[in-house]
This record gives sequence, structure tokens and C-alpha cells, in this order.
Amino acid sequence: MAKLKLDLHDIYNKGGQIDVELNRIVQEAVEKKIELVEIIPGKGSGALKKKVLRFLDQKHIRALYHRVEKDDKNFGRIFIHFRF
Repeated sequence: MAKLKLDLHDIYNKGGQIDVELNRIVQEAVEKKIELVEIIPGKGSGALKKKVLRFLDQKHIRALYHRVEKDDKNFGRIFIHFRF
């Protein structure tokens, strides 16, 4: 199974760029019919992870994927599952 990965460590303090990258990775997954996207917001204070989850909870984004999984073994990782 193909997988895309987005590591947000380098842009954690650039709010606008984070949204651009999240949009890009979701659109790429849809266009290429990739079933799994791994997003790494990192552990930190949890603020970036909450931002990512709020982004994914937007109605127009939520319509594109099947489910979101928070990695129970690694707090700093989120998986987005797509169904094609």
C-alpha cells in the first residue's frame, strides 16, 4: 500500500504554510489515490497536533477521507485513511 508522509517539524511556527502543506498532502492523496497519509506534528505541547486535527475536521476536508487515526503508540503522529 502506498503512503504519503508530511513532517511538520520544519514549519511548526508558520501557521499559513502549515495549512498550505496540509491541503497539498490531502489533495495529492486524493489525486494519486493514496490510501494512507502520515502526518507528524511532533510531540511538543500538543498545539500543532490540535491545529492539524481542527484542519482535518473542516467539513470540506472531512468529505475527502474515510477516517483519522491518532497513533496510540506515538503521540506525535496522525494517520489519515482514504477509501477509493
